[in-house]
Amino acid sequence: MLIIKTIVHETIWGGDRLTPYSNTNSKTIGHLYSLISNGELESEILNGKYKGQLFRKYFDENKERLNLGKYKELPFLLALVDATQDLSLQVHPNDEMAKKLENADFGKNESWYFLETPKTGKIYDGCKAQNSEELREKVSQEKYDEIINYLPIEQGDYVYIKAGTMHAMAAGSLVYEIEENCNATYRVYDFDRIDKNGQKRPLQTEKALNSIIVENKSKAEKYEEGIEKHERIYSTKLMNGVEEYKNNSKTIECLTFLEGENTLEGCKIQKGVTVVLEPDEQIKINKSKFIVSRALLEEEM
Repeated sequence: MLIIKTIVHETIWGGDRLTPYSNTNSKTIGHLYSLISNGELESEILNGKYKGQLFRKYFDENKERLNLGKYKELPFLLALVDATQDLSLQVHPNDEMAKKLENADFGKNESWYFLETPKTGKIYDGCKAQNSEELREKVSQEKYDEIINYLPIEQGDYVYIKAGTMHAMAAGSLVYEIEENCNATYRVYDFDRIDKNGQKRPLQTEKALNSIIVENKSKAEKYEEGIEKHERIYSTKLMNGVEEYKNNSKTIECLTFLEGENTLEGCKIQKGVTVVLEPDEQIKINKSKFIVSRALLEEEM
């Protein structure tokens, strides 16, 4: 069992709902990273043989044994997200565009589980333009209202955002997020927001326009407890009221806690903390709510 130290990422749109779980006094937490290993941010292990070491060291030394040998790094990252403002209207590239624009191995699909409903009851999702030419024209004219599509959202909804989908989390959203491990985000529009230095944040308009697939739109569905949901390279499973959990898979499972407090090996397990279990490992805990995530094996893809 590995217990992962959370990482605070302050943002222009972040808030204080995650502050009690961050061991900081920050009031602008956008991401509370539960597990991340992407070369820019690297999670630390708090217990056991690898205590004080980066998760990447553990992954590199054990990935073959854990049936993850085809990955050069953990293929997803985990975070809780507090959006007190609308995030930028953005897009992540698919595999083809990620290779072309970033020389990356793959693009980014992601999933959101809504712990709290956006203030407006909807997020930005998809594009109203009929084709890429119309999209490009509207963006050049800064007619963003004419291209933005919306998706109604309620607390407890699960949304899978395919690469190439124009999207943005809306103000009031509190979300569990799992993303494929590609660090490419292209902003289309940032609502003319001004940063702490009085400057507008940069846009990546051309890369965004080349990456947006105008037909892409997401759907919201209720996240059924105990049912494993498979996406492209990862699976997730919502567990609630659980007092004992065993990893019955053939690879590591990552348990990200959403409700309940526990102590394991002297570490406080609270909202946002991820515990990693190897195959056949199990834990006993107080009644808790958490999401189990893992990389899909070759035969499952």
